[in-house]
Amino acid sequence: MLETAGIACELHNRYLNGALGDIPADQCAPELWLVDERDEAMARRLIDAAAHGPAPGSPSWQCHQCGETLEAQFTVCWQCGTARDPLDG
Repeated sequence: MLETAGIACELHNRYLNGALGDIPADQCAPELWLVDERDEAMARRLIDAAAHGPAPGSPSWQCHQCGETLEAQFTVCWQCGTARDPLDG
């Protein structure tokens, strides 16, 4: 989602949960690293919005690729498979 919004990032430690018990638990959590720290505020807003989903009564959105109208809770167009631009709200 962040990369779709133009925010370069890397996900680290995503497979360390298998090492839980051999190394401390606080070192096993996945970490999201931003390439440019200036993107932090936007990244936090996008992650928060994705975690909470659309507000009740949010308007439908239109796919930029095929023009299909989709309900707010969908993040990918069912018609063509294009991901919704996270910056579109």
